[in-house]
Amino acid sequence: MNPLLALAPPIAAGLVRLLGATLRLRAEGVDMLAPSWTAARPLIYCVWHGRILMVPWLNARLRRSDGARAVSVLASRSRDGGLIADYAGRFGLEVVRGSSSRGGAGALRALVTAVRAGRDVALAPDGPRGPRGQLGSGIVALAAITGAPVVPLGFAARPAWRLATWDEFQIPSPFARAALVFGAMTSIARDADRERARKELERGLDEATAAADRLVSA
Repeated sequence: MNPLLALAPPIAAGLVRLLGATLRLRAEGVDMLAPSWTAARPLIYCVWHGRILMVPWLNARLRRSDGARAVSVLASRSRDGGLIADYAGRFGLEVVRGSSSRGGAGALRALVTAVRAGRDVALAPDGPRGPRGQLGSGIVALAAITGAPVVPLGFAARPAWRLATWDEFQIPSPFARAALVFGAMTSIARDADRERARKELERGLDEATAAADRLVSA
């Protein structure tokens, strides 16, 4: 690997920690999740791809203050996936390596194994390439196969930069107001109408994200 690329994860992690320490964060819905954290019942979190930057830092903070569990995130077996795995690991996150090609079968198998082992997982269901704000079918299949409930996670900051990328990637400004909102847990039965479930999860994630946006705009 290019030595300069190898420096990217530790530098990015350091900058995110410094940025996070300046944020005026408000979190809602934590009390709802505490029983699952205490009982070590696995959860599946979902957050839109454009809002993922601070998620590793947020998980580390919640583990210290509220007893949240370490979350496993998906990273491909590619070089870029290795960089993501290195970055996530610097916040104490576990990494599930799996291919998202050929319909995501490899990634789904890896995530099913993680959840069945009792681990929480977090996904960006419109990643890695979009369309933005459109929830893919993989998270529905994961929830139906494992029985683990899905928790929508909305994050917002103001002021913040929005990059000219497909996902309108958001980077909070230093000392910004920030909000983390956990939406209602949703379980999906094996025999559920998966398209209907997909639409309901998509709506729930939109609502959690909109709630976070409102909190930082008030």
